Amino acid sequence: MTAFADLHHADAPLLLPNAWDHASALALAAQGFPAIGTTSLAVAAAAGLPDGAAATREQTLLLARTLGSAPFLLSVDAEGGFGDDPDEVAELARELYALGAVGINLEDGLGPADRHAAKIAAVRAAAPGLFVNARTDTYWLGDGEGTTSRLDAFLRAGAHGVFVPGLDDPREIAALVRGLDGVPLNVLYSPTGPSVPHLADLGVRRISLGSLLYRRALGAAVEAAVDIRAGRPVAGGRAPSYEEMQMLSRRADGE
Repeated sequence: MTAFADLHHADAPLLLPNAWDHASALALAAQGFPAIGTTSLAVAAAAGLPDGAAATREQTLLLARTLGSAPFLLSVDAEGGFGDDPDEVAELARELYALGAVGINLEDGLGPADRHAAKIAAVRAAAPGLFVNARTDTYWLGDGEGTTSRLDAFLRAGAHGVFVPGLDDPREIAALVRGLDGVPLNVLYSPTGPSVPHLADLGVRRISLGSLLYRRALGAAVEAAVDIRAGRPVAGGRAPSYEEMQMLSRRADGE
């Protein structure tokens, strides 16, 4: 865990892009990103299942199995641990760590804070090598009320860092950073929110891209198909060649 934890205390914040399959993860790593996260929305959408409904445990483990031995540090978005039983969440953490993951993201979904804290404590005991990023949805699903008390409970349970998606007001971010007294704060990047340099100045230590890349990729694919059907030139960025895609697979084979 040390190398991954160290990235949260470097000179610049950890910008964590979130991949959804082998090719997206290896392509991002090839651009120099030392750590890659997964995105639960993409895992669920690819399987035709709802996100945040504890329906994708097996799909998440399959993706971790695919990526765990790749040449980057892997952090897995595990929703709320795919269950309410701390022992079951602990078993998931053990499996992820055995597959090569170095981090796990656990969200509270605004459920009872003590239950989420129990999951965190169980994960710490079962997989001490995993960096536990404890997410609260007070801003994502609510108005921000209760953020501090929830994060305090999660930190007492052993979380290494905290994640507050939906928090994008600079003054509120700065105040939360001050209150955390050195604990790494993770926020979700928003195209309409503060820039990465601004977030760095505010003291944010980890910036996740969440499902943004997946949604952009899906949007670009649909837009290209519609343009082709209409006889228009395909807009957007350069598409990787067939040979470049094959190279990603060869890298996984160690060639």
